[in-house]
Amino acid sequence: MGTKGRALVGEHADKIIELLNKALSDEWLAYYQYWIGSKVVKGPMKDAVITELTEHATDELRHADMLVARILELGGTPVLSPEEWLKITNCGYDKPDDPVVKKVLEQNIKGEQCAIEVYNSLLKFTRDIDPVTYNIVLQILTDEVEHEEDLQALLEDLEVMK
Repeated sequence: MGTKGRALVGEHADKIIELLNKALSDEWLAYYQYWIGSKVVKGPMKDAVITELTEHATDELRHADMLVARILELGGTPVLSPEEWLKITNCGYDKPDDPVVKKVLEQNIKGEQCAIEVYNSLLKFTRDIDPVTYNIVLQILTDEVEHEEDLQALLEDLEVMK
């Protein structure tokens, strides 16, 4: 941990670490939701959906890496157990127990919409107190908005096919 880097955020460091750990939990759950969804999804446009879910899973893993790096820079400890993810998550986890394409897309759109709200909130919180976290969150938020768009486009294509 860099002392000057932590001093930059001052009294807000612990709160930022807490918020980043909640977001980290979301990212791990989103990663798994995308990854497992890509394995079990069934129905029309399955191949396009698998490709998109796989790409999104990779992005969520990259987001988790970014968050862990920032938590460590601030002198925090990243959430260490999967059991903790479910306790502190903002967005939860929707298991794809109905693996039909439409349902999987809807579940993941819901997850992206929650992530957009979480990162928008984090952006507002860090705007004037932590430019480093702000920039990381802005990068992640940009991806999450793109993910929502991608998934909604697939859902629209599926609806047109009917």
